[in-house]
Amino acid sequence: MEIFEGVWKEKKKLLTKNLVPGKRVYKEKLIKIKNIEYREWIPNRSKPAAGIMKGLKNFPLKKGIKILYLGLASSTTASHFSDIISKEGILYGVEISKRSLRDSLSVAEARGNIVCINKNARKPQDYPWVEKVDFVFQDIASNDQPEILIRNCKTFLKPGGYAMLSLKSRSMNVVKEPKDVYKEVGEKLKKEFKIIEKVELDPYEKDHMLFVLKWK
Repeated sequence: MEIFEGVWKEKKKLLTKNLVPGKRVYKEKLIKIKNIEYREWIPNRSKPAAGIMKGLKNFPLKKGIKILYLGLASSTTASHFSDIISKEGILYGVEISKRSLRDSLSVAEARGNIVCINKNARKPQDYPWVEKVDFVFQDIASNDQPEILIRNCKTFLKPGGYAMLSLKSRSMNVVKEPKDVYKEVGEKLKKEFKIIEKVELDPYEKDHMLFVLKWK
């Protein structure tokens, strides 16, 4: 059953249609249904998948859109985004770690719709050639997560575009209760975005919240 555009649920598993049939990215299962190959999207390995499993109702990815992904790492989640946007879309992935980016380069080469950018996401001025995008996703464990997202959205997000923040509360403040951190971050985000939805990701990701946002 297709629950969002490009995302299926089959026997309690989340699936995306494999853009590169026969190829895995992170040892996920490949599943064939009616001669179409899908990849299992594992919620313990991907925050958006965890959000969907926790009942997320708004998931603004579609075929053909342009994405700015902050904190690309080894492209586990980005590969599923790549499946969803298909060959007609493009994903610009920013990652400061050269070691992590090495893993992403082979994924990007195989898929053809991921562009790897070895830069610091705190400095969007260092990758000014990136075009305006429809969607910004951020998964960076730091104490300035909302500021990084806002800075990039001001530079690259189209008016009325969407964003998603995977917030790790213990990276923001190791002492405060996660619920207090979520509230504080929500107040910051409200100044720039309409908060569409927020979902806590426990038990898949401890002390994490996923915010779905629309740019004002």
